[in-house]
Amino acid sequence: MTPMDYDYTIVALRVLKTADVILAEDTRHSGKLLQHYNIRTHLLSYHKFNESQREATILQRLQQGGVIALISDAGTPGISDPGAELAKMCASKNIAVFPVPGPSALIAALSASGLSTNEFTFVGFLPKHAGSRRKRLIASADETATQIFYVPPHSFHQCLEEMASIFTDSRSCVVARELTKVHEEFWRGTLGEAKDAFSSRQLKGEITLLIQGQSSLASDNKSEAEIEHELRELVSNGQSLSMAVKLVSQGSSVKRKAVYALALRIFGEKL
Repeated sequence: MTPMDYDYTIVALRVLKTADVILAEDTRHSGKLLQHYNIRTHLLSYHKFNESQREATILQRLQQGGVIALISDAGTPGISDPGAELAKMCASKNIAVFPVPGPSALIAALSASGLSTNEFTFVGFLPKHAGSRRKRLIASADETATQIFYVPPHSFHQCLEEMASIFTDSRSCVVARELTKVHEEFWRGTLGEAKDAFSSRQLKGEITLLIQGQSSLASDNKSEAEIEHELRELVSNGQSLSMAVKLVSQGSSVKRKAVYALALRIFGEKL
């Protein structure tokens, strides 16, 4: 049996019971968990609005030999949640940090998505500023690795619209929500189909959105969107799909195999 074979629920409960203090993103939310397991360890709020203020107190306690546990409302602390700065501070002071693995929407969603897991980019939450957000999406759209985003429910529809306009409607995606919970859902399709499927739905809870990586067109200056536009234009003008693929391939340095794969995704039929 390897260390990863242990039941980490038991490990986590032992840590929470024996710690001197538990840092919690929301003490009210975490208090319910501790009450359920009859854990009486002192709770101290620790979130993105008070991380810097808590630093000196936490550091002093750790240097005096105290044991401090950190939990978040959902997912893994430090991964798009409070904790990264604390781990960084501890590392700089040679204070040991011990991870207790638990549910992570990022890995859970990727493992069951059906998209490539060989290489992926975890983007997390996108910037709130429209210009910065668009810049990040453009960069992601050109990557061949699977792209993974955390999306708040209130901005999900807008996010789909922006992604479809940059990645193109035909890019495959997976919407994973409420992972490991009662209402867990996996939806698979293209970004264009996702816009239609979720247009009248008001989602709740955590959403992880995964998008298939760019086709291997790196050797060509044209973007995938430009290749798609050329294919659609040729087909609308009466060319067969096989001829459209041939013409696009001949007119650029894009390999025919890559254009063929893109055409299959767009039109959903064999050439």
